[in-house]
Amino acid sequence: MEYSGKNEKDFDSPTLINYLRQDIPIEEIRDYSSSGRIASIDFIKGFAIIFIMLAHYAAVWLDQDWYFVYGLAFMFLDILGPSLFIFLSALSVVFTVKRKAGRMPEKLIRNRVFSRGLIIMVIGVFINLTVTNYPFPLNLWGWNILFFMGFSQIFSYYALKITKMPRAIIGIFIIFLTPTIRAFLYTGKDTNLIITFFHFIITSANPSVTLLPWLSICFISTIFGEYLYEAMEQKSEKTYSGLFRIFISWGIFLILAGVIMGYTLQTVDSMNILEYGHLSLLEIANSQNFFYLPGMPDFLIRGTASNMLYDLGAALTIIAVAFYFIDLKGKSNDIVKMFNYYGKISLSLFMIHFIFMPLYVKQLNIYLFVVIFMANVGLLGFLMYIWNEYGKGIGSPEWLMVQIGRIGQKTGENIKKTSKVAVGKTKQAIKKI
Repeated sequence: MEYSGKNEKDFDSPTLINYLRQDIPIEEIRDYSSSGRIASIDFIKGFAIIFIMLAHYAAVWLDQDWYFVYGLAFMFLDILGPSLFIFLSALSVVFTVKRKAGRMPEKLIRNRVFSRGLIIMVIGVFINLTVTNYPFPLNLWGWNILFFMGFSQIFSYYALKITKMPRAIIGIFIIFLTPTIRAFLYTGKDTNLIITFFHFIITSANPSVTLLPWLSICFISTIFGEYLYEAMEQKSEKTYSGLFRIFISWGIFLILAGVIMGYTLQTVDSMNILEYGHLSLLEIANSQNFFYLPGMPDFLIRGTASNMLYDLGAALTIIAVAFYFIDLKGKSNDIVKMFNYYGKISLSLFMIHFIFMPLYVKQLNIYLFVVIFMANVGLLGFLMYIWNEYGKGIGSPEWLMVQIGRIGQKTGENIKKTSKVAVGKTKQAIKKI
């Protein structure tokens, strides 16, 4: 095979800079975090991100008379927010890895997962800067939703290297050992520098979703992600039905396990609110004169072992129900399509919704809040549509993720072409000799 100067010139064209200047198809931006073939996953992502926005706005916008609604609703509906969103994020890594396996070098697959995860973590760092209870630079390290979501994508890549059964065992061990480990670290953090370090790493300056027990999601979700991917590859009603039974049965089992294990009521007197900040919702819910809650069930307190089981079960059940109606039965309407679209732009929605939070600080009653929240959700969707359709999504988090993937792809192509050129020149030299 002859390699001419023209061939070498073609290798450099287009250059990486010119390659990145090329327009990105809008569907590629929308689908960067999408399974591509599972509409129910996008639907649930959209559902989860809207609930996360609802919780954030309610915490800031509701006036003093209606603030208790935030505590009461968030106490019982937390399963629709961070745990569901992070579960889906870790699950999506399975599709990224499995689709590219055999078609792309393992190193490039790893780099793609790592780059996406790191960028999400970097975005999360900017949110951590708003934390004031720790000085800079300690406040950079904080397990907020985005920071953990980025980390979970990286960690899930390595979790996939382990077979299903050991993954399940590790995940369960993490869940059940967490209370003991966190109690030990909290008790000794003021007496031992090493214990202080590990306590800070696990809980952090912004402990929205602490490393323990949430690390278990990376092991558990990837197991069900593989079941989902395998079913999608076979594309038969029988495998779809089998997948639904797996998800719904394990979902109900884990919900019951969490409730049975964690039905004990907790208060600030029986549980450390500094370690389990979610318990503050009990005080918020009781800040009214209509009723009094004597305690908060352990399975509703974020960060406990029973809560982790309950959240995992709820996530599997929600996915199973959505999968049954949307993918198995083919149900679709305007509401489903709206949630699907919001799921595909969920990362951008999470970022830009913070811009509107200062508008109505402690000003809205529950009726105005519902109206303004729905209007805001519609406005955000419209703004993202304009940004994507007319601004080509340039600068959005999804756009950044696609660009990073393209850099990895271009680098891989260049490496492959360089190898071919080198082999060709070697053969040519040998032939001349």
